[in-house]
Amino acid sequence: MDSRSLKPLMDRRTILRGSAVALGLPLLEAMTPLSRSAFASADSIQRPVRMAFVFVPNGVIVPDWKPTGSGKDWQLSKSLQPLESMKSKLNVISDLAHDNGRGYKDGAGDHARCASTFLTAARPLKTSGSIRLGVSVDQVAATQLSGQTRLSSIELGLVGSRNAGSCDSGYSCAYSSNISWRNENQPMPKETIPRLAFERLFGDGDSAKRRKTNRFRSSILDVVRGDAEKIMGRLGKNDRQKIDEYFAGVREIEQRIERSEKEDAAAMPDLEVPFGPIDQFEQHAKLMFDLMAVAFQTDTTRVATLMLDNAGGNRRYTQLGINDDHHGMSHHRDKTETVAKLQKIDHYLIEQFAYFLQKLDSISDGEQSLLDQSMVLYGSGISDGNRHRHDDLPIVLAGSAGGQIETGRFIVPGKEVPMGNLFLSMLDKMGTPAESIGDSSGRLTELG
Repeated sequence: MDSRSLKPLMDRRTILRGSAVALGLPLLEAMTPLSRSAFASADSIQRPVRMAFVFVPNGVIVPDWKPTGSGKDWQLSKSLQPLESMKSKLNVISDLAHDNGRGYKDGAGDHARCASTFLTAARPLKTSGSIRLGVSVDQVAATQLSGQTRLSSIELGLVGSRNAGSCDSGYSCAYSSNISWRNENQPMPKETIPRLAFERLFGDGDSAKRRKTNRFRSSILDVVRGDAEKIMGRLGKNDRQKIDEYFAGVREIEQRIERSEKEDAAAMPDLEVPFGPIDQFEQHAKLMFDLMAVAFQTDTTRVATLMLDNAGGNRRYTQLGINDDHHGMSHHRDKTETVAKLQKIDHYLIEQFAYFLQKLDSISDGEQSLLDQSMVLYGSGISDGNRHRHDDLPIVLAGSAGGQIETGRFIVPGKEVPMGNLFLSMLDKMGTPAESIGDSSGRLTELG
C-alpha cells in the first residue's frame, strides 16, 4: 500500500490565523488517516489525554457527601446526586489524605494549607514573606508537555489572588490564593476575568491590548473567517457540521462574555468596566468551564485548573437563600440548621461540576467523548471544615484517560493513603511520569 494514502488531509493542530488571533480546530475526520485499514485505522490514532483540577474551599458535610457501598456496587450520596447521569464515567475516591495539611508544630492555618497542599502534597513554609512549597501535579505535566500545545496550561479562578501579606494565621496569602505552582517559590497566576481568559486562549498580547482600548472589537470568528471558508471547502459533510457547531459554541461564549460585561457596566454606571468581573457565581463558573472545554477541544492546552473560590472563601450563596458566609458556616459545631445550609452549598457546587462533565461528554473526540479522553478531578484539601480534617478528602475523578481508568466505582483504597499517590498515577496516564510528588509513597494501584 502507498504510504501516502495514509497521510491525514489536515494536521491535528491545524489552526486558523488572523490579525494576532489563533483559533484551534476540534478533531475532524479530515485529520484522521484516509485509509481505515488494519495498518492505519482512525481507532489506532494516539489521542491526547487532558487533565483538569477543580478546587472548592472549606470542606464538605462528610456524611452527606460519602457514597454507600463499594466498588461497582455503590450509590451516590445526597450531595453527589447531580452526578447521577455521569455515574458510569467517574470514580469517587475516599480515604486519601494530605498529611502536610495538618498543623503539627505550625499550628493554625488549615485553610492556607488546604489550598497549598491540594495539588502539591507538599508542606508550605509558614511565613507571610518568602514562600516555599513545591511543584504542583498540573505543572509537572505541563512542563513535560511544553511545546506540544499552544499553551502548556491554563489557570483560572472566580476570585482574584493576593500573593503578598498574611491571610491565614501567619501564612502568606499566596498559599490561600493558588493551587498551581511552577516551582517551590512561584505560584502560577490565575485568570479570573472571562474576557481575558478568552484572549489568552485565542489572542495574544497585542490583540488583548487592542480590545482593551476598544479599537479591536471584532469577533474572534470574524477575524479568522477567511481561513475558515477556505478550510470548509476541503471538508466533508460531517466535518462541516462539526465546524459549524464548534463555531456556534465559541460565538455563544463570546456573546455571553459581552452580555456579562454590559451587566457589570450597568451595575456600576459611574465606572468604566470594559472587562470587569462577573458577580453572578453560576454565570461566572459556567463561562470558565466552557472556556476549559474549548481549550481541550481545540488542543490549545491539555492541562487546566479552576479555583471556584480561594481557601477560606467567605462567599455568600444568596441565590440559594443563604446569607451567611461559607467559611463562617463551615465551623458549624454540628448545628442542624447550619449543617443543612452547608449541604445545600455542597450540592449546588456539584451541580456546577456536573455541568462541566456533561459539556465535555457532549463533545466528540474521535470515537470517544472529550470526557472519555480526560481526567477531571474535583475536591478540596479539607474534608470536615468544622474540625479542619485533612484525611478522607472529598475527591471525584471523572473520565477514563482514554480507557486507562476503569470508571463507575466507589474506590476505598485504605486509610491515610497519600493524595500524592493519586497524582503519580494520573501523571503516568498523561504520559508525563514523575518519581514522587510531595509526600507520595507510590502509585494508587486501585485506579486501574
